[in-house]
Amino acid sequence: MKLVPLGDRVVIKALVAEETTKSGIVLPGQAKEKPQQAEVIAVGPGGMVDGKEVKMQVKAGDKIIYSKYSGTEVKLDEEDLIIVKQSDILAIIE
Repeated sequence: MKLVPLGDRVVIKALVAEETTKSGIVLPGQAKEKPQQAEVIAVGPGGMVDGKEVKMQVKAGDKIIYSKYSGTEVKLDEEDLIIVKQSDILAIIE
């Protein structure tokens, strides 16, 4: 099954959060923060959204940082994905 986003929406897959700190301390499940880094899986066409022209600035394969509590989580073929608006993407990691 394939997920095709509409408008200015982007399908992303969250990257795995670090389980140990830089000093080597192992974090229990509750202490781990929700990851904010993700990989772009699919990108909508952009176009006219709410009366404004939207040009998509990300592409599939980009690594991004997104707003912590944004998006809609979905499970597709045993894979956890998140659908966010392009405006919820804060930066592209190069």
